[in-house]
Amino acid sequence: MSEIKVNKISPRTACGTTTLGDSGDTFTIPSGVTISNLGTAAGFGGTGEISWDTTVKTTGTFTATAGVGYFCNTSGGTITVNLPAGAAGSSVALADYAGTWQNNKVTVSPNGSEKIGGVADDVDLETEGQSVTFVYIDGTQGWVNVLDSTSNVRAATYIAATVSGACNAIVTSGDFKTAIFKGPGTFCVSSLSSVPATNTVDYMVVAGGGGGGFGAGGAGGFRLYSTAPGCNSPLNNYGASPNTEVTITATAYPIAVGGGGAGTAGGPSPYSSPAASPGCASSFSSVTSAGGGGAGVGCSPTPAAGLDGGSGGGAGYNISGGASVSGGSGNTPPVSPSQGSNGGSGQHVPGVWASAGGGGGAGAVGTNGTPGGTSPGGIGSYIADSLIGPTAPSYGTAGPVSSTRYFGGGGGGQCGTGGSGGGGNFHPNPVHNGVTNTGGGAGGGYGVPGTAATGGSGIVMIRYKFQ
Repeated sequence: MSEIKVNKISPRTACGTTTLGDSGDTFTIPSGVTISNLGTAAGFGGTGEISWDTTVKTTGTFTATAGVGYFCNTSGGTITVNLPAGAAGSSVALADYAGTWQNNKVTVSPNGSEKIGGVADDVDLETEGQSVTFVYIDGTQGWVNVLDSTSNVRAATYIAATVSGACNAIVTSGDFKTAIFKGPGTFCVSSLSSVPATNTVDYMVVAGGGGGGFGAGGAGGFRLYSTAPGCNSPLNNYGASPNTEVTITATAYPIAVGGGGAGTAGGPSPYSSPAASPGCASSFSSVTSAGGGGAGVGCSPTPAAGLDGGSGGGAGYNISGGASVSGGSGNTPPVSPSQGSNGGSGQHVPGVWASAGGGGGAGAVGTNGTPGGTSPGGIGSYIADSLIGPTAPSYGTAGPVSSTRYFGGGGGGQCGTGGSGGGGNFHPNPVHNGVTNTGGGAGGGYGVPGTAATGGSGIVMIRYKFQ
């Protein structure tokens, strides 16, 4: 047996063909030898077997080689594949590289008058994630598809987003992220989920609370859609009212975060100041929460009603006495479920007693003024800690339901405390203003100059699945 040792075998002519052996010869590859293919291998294996070309084909036309499979990327447009001349047992395979054949098709064209599946015509491949393998049988059927996958077996993609604004941030908890806006900014969605159901996001939108006067400010409107575990707030839109979910697209969403309304001291005599200012609205996409109603002040002879808003402002009272003065109406403008509650009424019997109303909260009405009584603000509503994750204690306030954070508390009226969720207390108790970024209404006061309290600013949160 003779032996030849060389480092390279090349054809005699440039770009020529080198033939190894003659018909009927056998070449043996000993055990332990590795053959590395750095090019395209065709014609190896049994009939119909494929060697894949990993150079991805894009827009245009190319001619396939028998025994080779091709990945076709139609993201930029359609592709035409010309089949080679058919020989019994020849095979060609094609696969959807980017899952885009449903948008831009691949056209497979037979050679000359040859057939595909018994018909001498082109075939269009238009199914997402499809892969096909054609084997040439004979002149009657031509190329026959022997292996067809129409399932798009791909890992799911999810929402990717960023936020703008110096005081805004994104927090992560498990497979979810929550964008938190303490001030105006932009929620910029750069890509969507491949699972349409997860392009619906959770949200909480709370407006600024109303300012204080004799009465207390109403809380900013509270609107919630949350699928987070444990979020059984009565104001949760999830499953409670149709058409309240938000399905996002890959675009930039401007976020408005409403400021709190300014208060009015209502003094000195004749206490003719107007009602306090309402809070400002907050918004995300199609969801808008109304600012809390401003509080009423003591006036003569005009009654000092609270203003309408997300939650109504608490009433002042008529200095000259007489009938009670009404608090402002909550859930104005109306949405379902309600975004807030009414403010409490106020009344004055000269020389006997006077009592201003508490501000309405997201979860309950403000207390009416009564003889010698107090007028706490209405309680706010809550989100589950799971909507935010481990940083939940950094937002809102505590309340009676555990593992939650409260927002939208009404301000305290006559000698009363503010409602859970950031409502301010009646002057001169501490925490007179509504708490920042809770939408809490401002506490009321006696009309002493300098006691005017400001409502708490609002907040917006958006929770989405990112993995």
